[in-house]
Amino acid sequence: MFTGIVTDIGRVLELERRGDLRARIATAHDVASIDIGASIACDGVCLTVVATGTEPEGWFEVSISGETLSKTILGGWQVGQRVNLERALKVGDELGGHIVSGHVDGVAEVVRVAPEGDSVRVTFRAPEALARFIAPKGSVALNGTSLTVNEVAGAEFGINFIPHTQEVTTWGGIAPGDRVNLEIDTLARYVARLNEFA
Repeated sequence: MFTGIVTDIGRVLELERRGDLRARIATAHDVASIDIGASIACDGVCLTVVATGTEPEGWFEVSISGETLSKTILGGWQVGQRVNLERALKVGDELGGHIVSGHVDGVAEVVRVAPEGDSVRVTFRAPEALARFIAPKGSVALNGTSLTVNEVAGAEFGINFIPHTQEVTTWGGIAPGDRVNLEIDTLARYVARLNEFA
């Protein structure tokens, strides 16, 4: 379980096919405190740590299954790429964003990027099957970041990125055509499911 509050920007150090895709990611987190088997959200995808190390810098490794590669943007990762990271929520931690599972529902595409004061307004296009779960002033997780939806028009929705979010996540470099991991709000998913039986 996560909150969508990114706590580090990691960097992909190595990618290797071993049946599944194995990725080594540099992190500023204290790797001595990362247990093998721990969950870390990497660009919003809950992945299991399979190895850690400290040379030449702190890193952890994850195995990424074919299923995950087919549903997310992780198959497009490149060595050197920056990655939003969040360690799993602990009992007593502040819930600053919203409940995020790290189970990505689909991939959204950036349609427009426009400056708006000191912020940046980004319009995304969601897959048609997921668009009904996105509501104005509701929450979504995009590349692991808990965000508030400003407006919705069909399958398109807008998000405003304040300067702080652009600085402490990978959102400062977003451009039209980019693809991002989309996790819809868990509450929206269950409300929609319940309405099917009403």
